[in-house]
Amino acid sequence: MAYCKVRQAEIYYEDLGEGKPILMIHGYSPDHRLMSGCMEPIFTKREGWRRIYIDLPGMGLTKEYNEISSSDEMLDAVLEFIQAVIPNQEYVIAGESYGGYIARGIIEKHQEQILGAAFICPLIIPLPENRTVEIHKIMRTDEKFIENLSKGELEDFRTNNIVLDEYTWLRYNKEILSGCKIGDEKFLNKVKNKYGFSFKIDQSDFIKPSVFLLGRQDSSVGYKDALDIANKYPRGTFAVLDMAGHNLQIEQPQLFSTLLNEWLDRIEEFQNYT
Repeated sequence: MAYCKVRQAEIYYEDLGEGKPILMIHGYSPDHRLMSGCMEPIFTKREGWRRIYIDLPGMGLTKEYNEISSSDEMLDAVLEFIQAVIPNQEYVIAGESYGGYIARGIIEKHQEQILGAAFICPLIIPLPENRTVEIHKIMRTDEKFIENLSKGELEDFRTNNIVLDEYTWLRYNKEILSGCKIGDEKFLNKVKNKYGFSFKIDQSDFIKPSVFLLGRQDSSVGYKDALDIANKYPRGTFAVLDMAGHNLQIEQPQLFSTLLNEWLDRIEEFQNYT
């Protein structure tokens, strides 16, 4: 638990473990708990990894960010954070949703230092009207459990998840809603006016081990747009999971864990042979 001062923000982060750094970047509106909730269980059985969970500007406990007004500046803040906390080191990145978009910006700027990348339901196309997304559809419901939720809770739960049961609710509430409730809505709406980078990304192939975990029922960012950039990730696993929406890591926890562990295995092997 610490703060890192960069030009346009004081970034809150949690720094766990020792070894090769892996930077975790959450999506738009939640905070670092979105990433720590799904990633920390993976490292209970893996050593040699230093996990760095950040709160992006306008989210979580990060402070002094009001001068930021675009995704370009969000990216600059993250790049400055990287240089301050793991200066001139090789590292790995994992990003969820908007965090995956920021991760692609990092790759465009600092590809040589990055040993691997994981993308969880990544935002590929910034403007919603240009995305190819699925129609939201509830796939499974525990009718008895949802009777315990308030009208507001149920409405939110139904809007953002496709599996409605106790396990999904408890994790969704703890890892996602908890962060959304403290996000700076006014600031987040301001940045959405300049949500896309002003420069092109995916301009060269990323030849390190990567993984794209995509929800077959993701009505937020979809899965098809990610498949369109598959040729830019020649060492990438692209997995489209059924029974998974935009919160794939919660709705398909076993497959999530298996595929992330296999990706980390590939990174470790890649390092040993280079």
